[in-house]
This record gives sequence, structure tokens and C-alpha cells, in this order.
Amino acid sequence: MKWFTFPGGIHPPEKKELSEKSSIEIMPLPDQVIIPLHQHMGAPAKPVVKKGDLVKRGTLLGEAQGFISSNVHSSVAGKIKDITYFDHSKFGRSMGVIVDVDKENDDWDPQIKPVENPDSLTPEQIIEMVKNAGIVGMGGATFPTQVKLAPPPGKHYEYFILNGAECEPFLTADQRLLIEQPERIFKGCQLILKACKAQKGIVAIESNKPEAIKIWTKFLENQNNFQLKVLKTKYPQGAEKQLIYALLNREVPSGGLPVEVHALVQNVGTAAAIHDVVYHGYPLVERITTVTGAVKQRKNLKLRIGTLVSDIIKYCGGYLGEPGKIIFGGPMMGDSQRTDYTPISKGTSGIVVQNKQQVSRKQHLNCIRCGKCVTVCPMNLLPFEIAIRVENDYIDHAQSLNAMDCIECGSCSYVCPSNRELVQLIRLGKNKITAKRKRGA
Repeated sequence: MKWFTFPGGIHPPEKKELSEKSSIEIMPLPDQVIIPLHQHMGAPAKPVVKKGDLVKRGTLLGEAQGFISSNVHSSVAGKIKDITYFDHSKFGRSMGVIVDVDKENDDWDPQIKPVENPDSLTPEQIIEMVKNAGIVGMGGATFPTQVKLAPPPGKHYEYFILNGAECEPFLTADQRLLIEQPERIFKGCQLILKACKAQKGIVAIESNKPEAIKIWTKFLENQNNFQLKVLKTKYPQGAEKQLIYALLNREVPSGGLPVEVHALVQNVGTAAAIHDVVYHGYPLVERITTVTGAVKQRKNLKLRIGTLVSDIIKYCGGYLGEPGKIIFGGPMMGDSQRTDYTPISKGTSGIVVQNKQQVSRKQHLNCIRCGKCVTVCPMNLLPFEIAIRVENDYIDHAQSLNAMDCIECGSCSYVCPSNRELVQLIRLGKNKITAKRKRGA
């Protein structure tokens, strides 16, 4: 079988063996959750509840504001203790709804009902259901799914790609979903194909997931509009643009979107969530998350959105050694947390713990212009040149080197012999370029 891939990339230690054999496990309800109203790209949701309100599982807590935004629902039944601000690792100072959980009455909101005949739904109806359910990209980007499903006027999709690469080290949540719940995922894929009006579907899985490949090879053998393609195990194979290039040999133009090359990419968890809203009426209030690294029991857990990391770690037997770093997502592109009193959100694909002994800061040296970062860059950029421009505040020069095309995969930083924080510098440059554009300078 041919393996598909892209130019560049790296091969960090996978560490998936720590959790890949752990079947999905449902974590019992915690005593309290903090549900962020900003867990997606775009504008935060506006609260539509108040302190003291009683809520059910699936009750709307926050309403989407603007075109790129997303609804937020309660993941539990209980009483709202407070609506207050907290520090969010990705979105900064954000508002969250604190709910004291009623463990005895974990009922769905009575307004939540399944569709009687899912096959009769039009593409527009599916997209509206996805929008109302607050479904976002669950691979970590958290872009509102309803926006991606509906291409702009004059654009169209030919291919829908189910992204089962899960190329980040440590993470195995998508892998377990592919193995344990293929029918649920595939029904979600069929809904996506119908909603986006694409002609063909591709299920893409990395070669380091042989059990999933075996299951999906058999599952798709009689499906005419879907095919399985195996990807070479390499990071960042799951990045949207790299996936499209590997599978379709189409290059998304600089500054462009996948729709420019008529391709739509969606995550495994997103497909499962779309199945749930259409077939059961459920909004997005829970997800599968890998808990791994320096914890006593590594697991793939089904978690309610808003569950605190401290409760999750306790359920996994506690820390192995003194914790030094807690990462949401994977170690390459994830976000470090300031404390374990932090809730998971829709995009929390993993919780990776490193103890104090595993966390070290190496001395940063000057660039020796070895070119290793250029060799591995999947976007064919010059990371060392961009970083030097940003360091010296030559932002226009950084922009001319296509800094905005950087996908922030961290491959450049990983191979740098001088231990330079290349991806952090490029991210800083991108932020400055964006700020300058907003000022109209």
C-alpha cells in the first residue's frame, strides 16, 4: 500500500505507546465544572444565563456572537454558582460559567430531541444543526465548523478529508475513536459529505495506527464515495495544508484557505460530534481526551467540557513526581497551563504532564545559519531569517518572507542546534503583523 506524505517534517519520539492500548473510559462526574464561554476561534459567546439558574445537560449557556463564533452549552445538570472571569491559556482573560453539578439528575435538557428522519435533511439543515450545537474543529484549532462546511459564494468542495493522522506525540484519543467507534464516525462523515456538497471522501490515517487501518480497510471496502489512504508517519502530517498536499498534490496558495483547492478537512472528533447532533440532538458538551505523560495511570477519557485538570489527574491516580508542566494538546503545538485549576474545553485533545526533572530550559545561542530549520519546514519558509528580522523589529521584512504562512508546528525549534525559540519568535512576528494591519499602518 502506498504511503502519502509531504516535503519536510520531523520524527520526534512518538510516545503513543503510553496510552494507545487504553480503551475509552468514561470519567465520573466531578463536583463542579467551569465552562468557558470562549473555547473557539472568533468572538466569545455571550452569556444567556445568570447566577442561581438551574440548568440541564445541553442547556444553552452562551450564544454565538458574529459570523465566526460558537454556541456554548452546559455539559452537566446543576446550579450556576457564578459567571466570572478566569485566565484561559489560549484566549487570555475569559468569562466562564461555574456550575455545581447535580450528580443525581444528569438529564438532558427537554428541548434536545433527535431528528426523525436524518436522511431527509438538506445540506443547509445539517449546517444549521451543527451551528446550533456549537460544534468546532476538535483537533485543536477550534474553528466553528458551520463556517467551514459552507464555502463562500463562487467556491465549492470536491473532496472531504477525514483527518485521522493525529501526528502530535503522546496523543491517542482520535486513534481510539477510529478503533472503537467507526460506525459513529462514518455516519458523521456521510453527513459532512452531504453538507459540504463534495463528491468524494478520503479517510486519512497515519501508518503507525495498524489496528485502525485494518478496521477502516474492512469498513470502507463496499463504500463507493469514500476511500482509505495511509499516510507516512511524520510530523506535522495532520496539519491541514500538509494533508491536502500529501493526498491531493494540491498546494493551498499563500494566504489562502483549503477551499481554494476545493478541499475540506475535518477531525475525527468533529465527525463524531456531527453524528451526535443529527442522530441524537446532542450539542457538543463532551470529548475524548488523552491524559498521559507523568501521571500514574495514562488513559483516554470521555470528559465533560469544563472538567478541571485537578479532578482529571486525581482520577488518573495523581502525578508521577512533582509536576513541572501541564500541556493542553500535544508537546509540539500545545499550550502550557499556569495551574491545574483549569477546565478542559472543546479543543483539549490531550493533557500531557511533564515532571520537574523532564522540564529544562537550555541556553539559547546565536544562529549558526546551518539551515536545518529550512530543511524541515513543511511550509518551505526560512525560519531563521524570519526570526532574526522579528528579533530586530524588522516586521515588514518578516512579512515579506511570508511569516504569516507559518503554521507554528515547531519543527524548526525542534531541530535547532542553538536552541533558539524560532517558532515563538515567528509567532510574535505574526502577532505584530496582525496588529499593524488592524491599525491600518
